[in-house]
Amino acid sequence: MRTFALMSLVVAWVMSPMASLIADDGWRTIKPDVVYGHKAGMALTYDVITPTENANGAGVLFMVSGGWVSTWFAPEGVVREPKPAGLNLWERLVDRGYTVFMVRHGSSPRFKVPEAWSDVELAIRHIHAHAEEFGVDPDRLGVCGGSAGGHLSLMMGTRGDDGDASQSDPAQRASSRVRCVVAYFPPTDLEPYVGPDKPIVKQFPALDFPQSQVESVSPLRHVTADDAPTLLVHGDRDELVPLFHSEKIKEAMDEAGVECELIVIEGAAHGFAGDDNERALQALADWMDAHLLEAAN
Repeated sequence: MRTFALMSLVVAWVMSPMASLIADDGWRTIKPDVVYGHKAGMALTYDVITPTENANGAGVLFMVSGGWVSTWFAPEGVVREPKPAGLNLWERLVDRGYTVFMVRHGSSPRFKVPEAWSDVELAIRHIHAHAEEFGVDPDRLGVCGGSAGGHLSLMMGTRGDDGDASQSDPAQRASSRVRCVVAYFPPTDLEPYVGPDKPIVKQFPALDFPQSQVESVSPLRHVTADDAPTLLVHGDRDELVPLFHSEKIKEAMDEAGVECELIVIEGAAHGFAGDDNERALQALADWMDAHLLEAAN
């Protein structure tokens, strides 16, 4: 499977034509291209999508990443106006009152996995630092993603910290913690994929980085008791990222006393469709409700 085919799993959840204008007077408002940092002369950005009437004060970060390719697409095509009858992932979250942050990172092939992680870690700190501006409670932020986006979500859940008070940059002083994580078919240990003799590196150039950095970007290696509650959803026919990735981190979280649930979708490969997709979307939304709304109350 090509790297861009993985990114298509992310874009495939958006099943509508792009709107020509960003609407601010319907059921959602959109603040596109918020700059959270710079690298290599380029801006790092996220889009902010906020419900207009029923905002619940919680936020969900979505990792725009497949094969660590982070593609731009117009946010008005993600959360459509007027509100459609059938809601995709992001629309369901906005409909439930969540502010959604579409987070992009420096993309493969130019940038590698450690750089992607560094970018999204800065993004969550930036969102914490600007939470009041976005109308969200920084203590009620969740994160989700699929495949590489699931990997980055788990990195946030296992490597969050309280920030560095000695830093001059307000974002670097801010926390990088999230309240909960949902990861679809995530790679959790990159050891099997990194190295000069690994053919998968040709398919996924983001994996072309020194083996000495594998531990730092493998969420399985960072599980501790203070990790965020985590929901894993994985198909048992996934050949690209086999089920054992989720099984191993589930075992590690159970041993560490971290709340963790694994939903295994029978017959599903690397991606969900039809009833399987509906089950996965419902599980994600319910997990966010349980940890960002019910727990807060």
